[in-house]
Amino acid sequence: MSKIAIIGATGRAGSQLLEEALRRGHTVTAIARNTDKIDVRPGVTVKQVDALDAEALQQAVAGNDVVISAAHFSTLPASAVIGPVKKAGVKRLLVVGGAASLLLPGGARVFDSPGFPAEYKAEAGAGIEFLNALRQEKELDWTFLSPSAEFVETERTGKFRLGQDDLLVSSEGRSWISFADYAIALIDEVESPKHSRQRFTVGY
Repeated sequence: MSKIAIIGATGRAGSQLLEEALRRGHTVTAIARNTDKIDVRPGVTVKQVDALDAEALQQAVAGNDVVISAAHFSTLPASAVIGPVKKAGVKRLLVVGGAASLLLPGGARVFDSPGFPAEYKAEAGAGIEFLNALRQEKELDWTFLSPSAEFVETERTGKFRLGQDDLLVSSEGRSWISFADYAIALIDEVESPKHSRQRFTVGY
């Protein structure tokens, strides 16, 4: 079993990752700016930390086998995560990615498509910058898992497909994944690494 630190453990992705990790017997350090939503229970150490405080974040993640960053990119850039994780001596960093950097048929990024919603551009652009920073990283064993275009709060099915850099679209023409099934795919990667220093994606 692994010791997993989750940054942003109260968010929609982070909270599902916490549940999935506990379901499989891992121990979790749940890190959030406001920890009121996190239940105290066996297997969970709760740490209230402003992730932009590099020293505090370093101390919070120290001693873990893996760090998962599930925070918003627009509030927590790559530099704020990579530095403290490396200084803490943690070798693996997994990141809850975005779909904007995935490719459409023809090779264009989702981010550059004409219909990309303007209100998501800041967060999506920050996610692309985060991925680019990881691709320059020489020390950490990193993985960036992009969800499909729609990231939704539906049931945990355990049935999904994995891809690499291309946006996954279902037979009905929809690109989507639930937070719960996304969490299965990312904790699978924690347990059986198959995408070291790579981005991959998950969808139905």
